Amino acid sequence: MAEYFQLLRRDLTASLPAPQWPADTRLDHYRNELAPAIHAVLRMTQEQGGGRVANLQTWQHQFITDAEFDPTLCLVASNGDGILGVAQCWTSAFIKNLCVHPCAQGQGLGRALLLHSFQVFKQRGEPYVDLKVLESNLRARQLYESAGMVFVLRDVITEA
Repeated sequence: MAEYFQLLRRDLTASLPAPQWPADTRLDHYRNELAPAIHAVLRMTQEQGGGRVANLQTWQHQFITDAEFDPTLCLVASNGDGILGVAQCWTSAFIKNLCVHPCAQGQGLGRALLLHSFQVFKQRGEPYVDLKVLESNLRARQLYESAGMVFVLRDVITEA
């Protein structure tokens, strides 16, 4: 049975809502020493989002050597307990991954990371930002749509 994804887009030319961060949240960006913890959160949440995350060494190499990699576009939210969420974005104004540790889900962290990503791309002069979401991932689709993202297209997932 075919699986489908939706491409969603957020217009960045109008005013954007400010992120409301959960208490004690710190925001950082990708650094090599954070890679194991970032990778762990991506792996932990891959089942919910339908993606596949390679082992740490492969993932890190593919990530930092990608032509669209910019460490300041890998947004990392943490608190005293560790990394709770990651928005992995590309220079093409594309949000590749948005994931929140299961212990922090339902507290507004995903929305805050999403809204912060919008602001980052707006500051970079981008007119819009895109992402892909599995059509079956209703929780993520509701978050994205509630943050002003709109449907652009539907396509079938092709296996590489």
